[in-house]
Amino acid sequence: MTLWLPAAILAVASLYASVGHAGATGYIAVMTLAGLPPEIIRPTALVLNVCVATVATATFARAGHLPFALLVPLVVGSAPAAFVGGSIGLPPAVFESVVAAVLVVSAVRLARGALRPPAAAAPAAPARLGVAVLAGLGGAIGLLSGLTGVGGGVFLSPALLALRAAPLRDVAGVSAAFILVNSVAGLAGGLVAGRTVPVVSLAVVAAALVGGTLGSHLGAFRLPVRVLEGVMAVVLAVAAVKLLVPLLAA
Repeated sequence: MTLWLPAAILAVASLYASVGHAGATGYIAVMTLAGLPPEIIRPTALVLNVCVATVATATFARAGHLPFALLVPLVVGSAPAAFVGGSIGLPPAVFESVVAAVLVVSAVRLARGALRPPAAAAPAAPARLGVAVLAGLGGAIGLLSGLTGVGGGVFLSPALLALRAAPLRDVAGVSAAFILVNSVAGLAGGLVAGRTVPVVSLAVVAAALVGGTLGSHLGAFRLPVRVLEGVMAVVLAVAAVKLLVPLLAA
C-alpha cells in the first residue's frame, strides 16, 4: 500500500463530507487514475461511502441539519431502487461510460456552485414538495446510485436546491443520510447477486473516517463550501476525461 492512495482518499473524504457527500465520485476518480478494475472500484467506493456517510450523517444531525420529513420519502423511494441497481452487473465499457457521465455531471454541478454569487448559496424560502415527488426523485437517483457505486448525493443536492426544498446545510444533512442508505442498499444488492465485497485496506478505511470527520465538522459548523466545490470539480473532470478518451478512441 503506497502512501498516496490513503492520502488522496483522506483529501476526497474531507472535501466531500464538508458538503454532506460521502465521496464516491471522488474515490472512483482516484481509483480510476490508479488503474484499478471496475469490479473493484464500485464495491470499494460503496464501502468507503458507508464509512464517511455514517460520520457525516451523525455530524449534521448533531448540528440540527437533518429534517426527517424531507429525508423519509426520499429514502423510501431510493432504497429498493439502489438495491436493484446494485444487483445489476454492467459490462466494463458500459460501466466506464456511465461513470464518466456521472463524473461530468458532478463536475459541472460543483463548478457552478463554486462560481455562484454568495447571495445564491441558499434558497430564499423552502418550498413544500409532495411525498410522491420526493419518492420518485429518490427512486431515480437510487437506481443510478446502485448501478454506478455512487451514493447519489451529487445528484440529490442540486435537485433539492433547484426545487427549493430546504436551506443548504439541511440539504447537506439529508444528502449524507440518503447516501448512507443507498450505499448499504447497493452493497446488499451486489451480495445477493453473488458478487463479493473486496477487502479494503485498514489504512484506506482509516483515511476515509478521518477525512469524513474533519470535513463534516467544518461543513456543518464552520466553513463555506464554494472553494472546495471548485477544487473537486477539477478532480472529477480530470478523471472523466481519463475515462472518456479511450472510449472515444475505440
